[in-house]
Amino acid sequence: MGPMVLGDLLDEAEPALRGVARSAARREVVELAARVLGAEPDGLDPARPLDGRAVRRLRELVRRRADGVPLGHLTGRVVFAGLELAVGPGVFVPRVHSELVLAAGRKAVEGIAGPTVVDLCAGSGAIGLALAHARPDARVHAVEFDPVAVDFTRRNAARRAALGDAEVTVHEGEAARAGALTGLAAGADLVLANPPFMPDAAEVPDEFGRYQPRQAVFGGADGLRVVRQVVEAAAGLLRPGGVLVVEHGHLHGATVPGLLRESGRFADVSCRPDHDGWPLYSSAVRTAS
Repeated sequence: MGPMVLGDLLDEAEPALRGVARSAARREVVELAARVLGAEPDGLDPARPLDGRAVRRLRELVRRRADGVPLGHLTGRVVFAGLELAVGPGVFVPRVHSELVLAAGRKAVEGIAGPTVVDLCAGSGAIGLALAHARPDARVHAVEFDPVAVDFTRRNAARRAALGDAEVTVHEGEAARAGALTGLAAGADLVLANPPFMPDAAEVPDEFGRYQPRQAVFGGADGLRVVRQVVEAAAGLLRPGGVLVVEHGHLHGATVPGLLRESGRFADVSCRPDHDGWPLYSSAVRTAS
């Protein structure tokens, strides 16, 4: 029997990932194969013969992915809103759902020249960097408290700037200190945030409960500890008429809009769904008072 060819190994591995990747199982297997072979996913030849070492490496990566390890932690990269960003163990791998948060933010500032934008709980920097890519005239600040995530944000910001995107200023610190860190007070046009929002006792898939950084997933007993900080920080950062867009997931479709209304500093509060119709994020406009 001759060496196994890539296409046969992809066919073998795909079913193992259907439990974690569902309809994306084939794409994820191809991503893992590209990582093993040092190639781009689009450039793989299914007829390529594989030596024993490559077969073992790919099977091991597939096993780890099936166990729940995020794809980005295995490949070292993620594509978010068309941008390739570095990720890895210790930093949250952004989800495609968050592209809807980005889209809402872009719409909020589409008529503003040179908008000032703050990305709170920036993680790998995905949302802020994608906004800077789409709006080269924007002044974007990314705020993140975890040093591992901050390192990824800085690396990604430096790479995107080298590729010609607008520079993003990265600040290390908690969302609650964003005003002092950025030097902004009632001067931002837009605040974007994807804070941890799952209650500490919530049951989540292994990918989020075991492998994604806990501080990026869980937000206290009710899941709202950091969300409350974001609301307070945004109230101080935004100019009157400025917009907050905060991701909060399906558990908080009523509670987060309630927090925004109860603060007395936001109007036009609305909750928007994800691709499947579940509550995903809320937006609100800073009032003059």
